Amino acid sequence: MTIFERYLTLWVVLCIALGIAIGQVFPSAMQAVGAMEVANVNLPVGLLIWIMIIPMLVKIDFGALREIRQHVRGIGVTLFVNWLVKPFSMAFLGWLFIRHWFAPLLPAEQIDSYIAGLILLAAAPCTAMVFVWSRLTQGDPLFTLSQVAINDTIMIFAFAPLVGLLLGISAITVPWDTLLTSVVLYVVIPVILAQAWRRFLLAKGQATFEAAIQRVGPWSITALLATLILLFAFQGEALLEQPLVIALLAVPILIQVLFNSALAYWLNRQLGEKHAIACPSALIGASNFFELAVAAAISLFGFQSGAALATVVGVLIEVPVMLLVVRVVNRSRDWYEKKY
Repeated sequence: MTIFERYLTLWVVLCIALGIAIGQVFPSAMQAVGAMEVANVNLPVGLLIWIMIIPMLVKIDFGALREIRQHVRGIGVTLFVNWLVKPFSMAFLGWLFIRHWFAPLLPAEQIDSYIAGLILLAAAPCTAMVFVWSRLTQGDPLFTLSQVAINDTIMIFAFAPLVGLLLGISAITVPWDTLLTSVVLYVVIPVILAQAWRRFLLAKGQATFEAAIQRVGPWSITALLATLILLFAFQGEALLEQPLVIALLAVPILIQVLFNSALAYWLNRQLGEKHAIACPSALIGASNFFELAVAAAISLFGFQSGAALATVVGVLIEVPVMLLVVRVVNRSRDWYEKKY
């Protein structure tokens, strides 16, 4: 892991503090940035999201889809957890914790928005950081690559309908035109640009490709942190008034990560998959494409929304929670393999 990846939680906390300070000291400047919109898309954030997402997508080899038949059981488990369990379980947890148990402690006008942010977070499977988690567990790299490739392919077509369905079930009005625009802007176009760039680099040789990936690697995290500074410049007032909100939003996110990783890990064991497949399957099944979730939340609900804040809480706890999952699957290898 790079220093940015290893200490992502620390950088996020620092960005929260810096963003809140900027919002308090320069409120008029932040209002000007917030007003830079075209068709409900904030231009500075849109640019940052592209810088954040495209370098990640350049790493994806869609040719890896040919490997699917070699790991049918593991891929089947991950797809089941990613698309049929995780989004629906998060919608349930949002309803249980945010709408009911924690509702008296949260601003009433943001309840729907918080739940929407949690749904957006859970509906997008991880694209980039999962390669790090897989490497730390000695996971099968071809399985990880093929699973990410198929998830990205499904996401192009399924993200908007799935989010729309779950928001509808949660009685949250969804602006479909903005949702579809977000998918085109932050999934379809970045995938096309990234794959074109990938082909261009590979045409110049593997060494050129790897050198370029190394150079642009820090762009994603840097753009994410810049986005968070802007976000918290707008969110600062609300957070200063109710600092407990972040901790409360973290509870359903933490539960869904641990539940879905455990479910995927157990199902792979029941089906007789190798540990090197079960580990990345569990990690992909639990982690989120939080960059896309942040972008979609801002587009759909705005900088100052509870949805944007909920997705950022996902960023805040991603690294420590996933490192915990990595530790558990590594330490449980003897138990996992004992049955076979």
